[in-house]
Amino acid sequence: MAINVSGKKPLKGRDRSHALNTHNRSRKPNLQVHTLEDGTKVRLSAREKRTLRKQEAKNA
Repeated sequence: MAINVSGKKPLKGRDRSHALNTHNRSRKPNLQVHTLEDGTKVRLSAREKRTLRKQEAKNA
């Protein structure tokens, strides 16, 4: 099982139609499993994963 590193949670809110009907909705973060160099698996958001990939390319 991967360790959840980012700590992001779904955003909660309400959708409103033109008729002003409401219903609850949630937007889930884009969490992906990423394997680190030492072999541990972590769950990161896609943005964090992209940032890591950019830093690795910059340092290489």
